[in-house]
Amino acid sequence: MRQPIPEGYLGAGARISSGPAPALVEAGYAMELADAPLLHHGLSLADLAHVLELHESGVIPPKDVAVLLPTLLAMMDIPAEEFPYDVMYGDAYNSRERELERRLGSVAGWLHTGRTRREAGRIAFRLALRDRILDLHEAVTGFLAAIAAQSAAHAGSVWADTTYLQPAQPSTFGHYLGGFGEEAARHLDRLEQAFRWADRSPAGVGGVGGSRVPMDRVRLSNLLGFEAPGAHTRDAMWAVDGLADAVVAATQAATTVDRLAEDLEIFASPSFGYVTLDASMCRASVLMPQKRNPYALAVIRSGAGTLIGRATGLLVTQRTPSARTDNWLHAYGEVVGALELARKVVTLGAEVTRTLEVDRGALVAVAGHSFTGATDLADELVLRHGLDYRSAYRVVGRAVAAAVESGRMSLTEEDLSHAATELLGEPLLLGASMKGGTETLRAVLDPERIVATRTVLGGSAPERVRDHSSSLTQRHDEATRWREEHRAHARQAEVDLVAAARALAT
Repeated sequence: MRQPIPEGYLGAGARISSGPAPALVEAGYAMELADAPLLHHGLSLADLAHVLELHESGVIPPKDVAVLLPTLLAMMDIPAEEFPYDVMYGDAYNSRERELERRLGSVAGWLHTGRTRREAGRIAFRLALRDRILDLHEAVTGFLAAIAAQSAAHAGSVWADTTYLQPAQPSTFGHYLGGFGEEAARHLDRLEQAFRWADRSPAGVGGVGGSRVPMDRVRLSNLLGFEAPGAHTRDAMWAVDGLADAVVAATQAATTVDRLAEDLEIFASPSFGYVTLDASMCRASVLMPQKRNPYALAVIRSGAGTLIGRATGLLVTQRTPSARTDNWLHAYGEVVGALELARKVVTLGAEVTRTLEVDRGALVAVAGHSFTGATDLADELVLRHGLDYRSAYRVVGRAVAAAVESGRMSLTEEDLSHAATELLGEPLLLGASMKGGTETLRAVLDPERIVATRTVLGGSAPERVRDHSSSLTQRHDEATRWREEHRAHARQAEVDLVAAARALAT
């Protein structure tokens, strides 16, 4: 069924003999136009760079440049919410074209020389994507700083580390936290790689393989503040793997914070009492006045789950033939929305970490419980008695089982001697066989002594934890410098581009 054709509707009088169907407007055009606030500023920059390049190439007559540039500069000053975007014309670019034509008539037509609507949109999107990646990068850097500070503060806070939530071995709480910092450092690497994809310019690619109109793609890239032009015109226009890189990197960053939040909810429970969340991170129960719900942790967990869904959805939309709108129709909003959600989640995680109160007494009180020194005792039998580890493992395991069967949660030398006699045919006199003959079973199982032996690179000995915390701080500083350099470059390129346009306009 034919629909009224909006004035200036692209294609009217040619192959498009009807205005858009209401269902198409609702399902397609409205969704595209919803990205207008995201693309608004970048579209203006893309237009200015394109006109400058066409002028330098001698394509646009100077008299038309003098008319076109002042109008583009004036449009750039209009906030997105005040610009006359009209859903009947489809995406933001089409509404801008309509407004330029309304203001300038046929002079507006120069702007589309050698350039598709898609090219302008891709430029604007990559500019916006770069900003969002840097914002998330800053949030991850903040999380890394919070982890490094808490890790250093608790380098000597002995506790019982767990696997499967079961007591495993004595360690330090600082060492535990440092693992999340190591993940955060890798997330910075991933975001920097995603930024490099976004920092390749699609300007001047033409329809698919370039344009007959002379376009200096390096010049366009420099004008727009990109690091370099995309190496292949079709790839620069249609490839979507970089979108997945950005969203997956965002999801992984949020998931690391989520995994910490999952642990902290357990550790903050009265059954553990290891940590206390700051009151600003908690919410009261409407019904139960005694409760102090760790609401921030729930927000983090739900955000990470949502991001996993968004990453999955984005990957599914990529699974189409190449150079299709399907890949991109939802991409602008979904990708940027994912990065913004991840930024909020990670920023909240950094604040939770920064303000976290750790009860050292509660940690050390359970550091040696549940036979957490059993592995070290087996190691001692290997080192002092020359037993192979599997035999030592069996002796200690049998001694632990005997203690548990007797209702005890600690070992005696009698437990060990009986187990050795049962399994090896002879007792083991641990105290008499140890270095200097003075150490006892208690000394072997002492959590602080155990932790002090963990001096391998990356180990949980306090000095090693402090070393690792320092390396995290160094990565934080490197990331901060990298980010500020790229922010400054983008700002300066925009200032220079606008200045060049104003100078030519006058």
